[in-house]
Amino acid sequence: MMTLDLTADQRLFQQTTREFLAETVPVATVRALGEAERGFDRGWWRSATELGWTAMLVAEEYGGGSIAGRPHTELALVAVELGRACAPGPFVTTNAVLAGLASAGAGFGDTISGIAAGELIASWAVYEPGRGMDVINALAGSDDSDATVRAVPDGDGYRLTGTKDRVESGDQADLFLVTAAGPDGPVQLLVPADAAGVTVTPTWTLDLVRRTARIEFDQVAVPASAVAHTGAAAAAAIRAQLHTAAVLAAAETVGATDKAVDTTLGWLADRFTFGRPLASYQALKHRMADNKTWLEACRATAGAAAGACDDDPATADEAVSVAKSYVGAKASVIGQDCVQLHGGIGVTWEHDLHLYLRRIGLGRALYGTPEEHRRRITDLLVAAA
Repeated sequence: MMTLDLTADQRLFQQTTREFLAETVPVATVRALGEAERGFDRGWWRSATELGWTAMLVAEEYGGGSIAGRPHTELALVAVELGRACAPGPFVTTNAVLAGLASAGAGFGDTISGIAAGELIASWAVYEPGRGMDVINALAGSDDSDATVRAVPDGDGYRLTGTKDRVESGDQADLFLVTAAGPDGPVQLLVPADAAGVTVTPTWTLDLVRRTARIEFDQVAVPASAVAHTGAAAAAAIRAQLHTAAVLAAAETVGATDKAVDTTLGWLADRFTFGRPLASYQALKHRMADNKTWLEACRATAGAAAGACDDDPATADEAVSVAKSYVGAKASVIGQDCVQLHGGIGVTWEHDLHLYLRRIGLGRALYGTPEEHRRRITDLLVAAA
């Protein structure tokens, strides 16, 4: 997916993305951003959107369009490069929001255009405290009985109450696409970050520059014009958002793992013991051969999931969960082994390897852990039996 069977334009897109990241957010910049109050610069993000990072899922009339009609595959190309660079930015959550708004109707055209152009930062608020992917699955299946964030009818609109957490880039967001439980099933509401009753609290995350936040809603008034979806349409939109977020998180994890493996191979070739490079020892060769094999399998499953979303989104559930579960499980093993193969230097703050291990860890946790996606696969197989 990410290297094979690409058109010339897709390859150019991939290369342009890699060069932009190398020039604008080298590792030294990533480390500096990790110590800054904000995890990314909004001006930098606007420049990134000009490359098309937020255009693939957006209709042409709103300033979007894909390269070769394969939007998820092309977004995955970006995600891999972001992972290789440990780059900042709301890439995954922004495209998840755009996936949800794609079917929201013409009334959201200006908002979609603003998000695609980088003028607005939008985050998907779906997780709830103490809840994992179960709340996403429940809402996507139109069963919102256990959801704690509630949207109560108020005139033509709603009153929103409850708390969302693990909201990516929530401390920089202008808008939240909030997934909540309504009286007749799930609803999706666009809520401004500065609306009365909204409290945003930055929260810790393993990644230095991929920040999250906790969002509290205290009787927040949401007008009818901000209601993106209700009922079955909301459930379908949530499912599309989950697919997009999970595929991009898996692809980004592949990129970070790829960089960790490359770094380790360079270390083994350059480091000598007893007059021999570490790469000459058979036991280490075997370990790296296993790591490389697992990495290529990760690349293949992530690519298959992106392709399934492009070919037939209605039947992509299994491919998406296979990719997210496999990549999350194997990438963590590969990353940890790369640290061990570096010896003592691998666990130091000064070495860059921990940046990639952090990105791998975050990718494993968000939008469904391997265990959660395996349960989802089981549920899908049972339902199909």
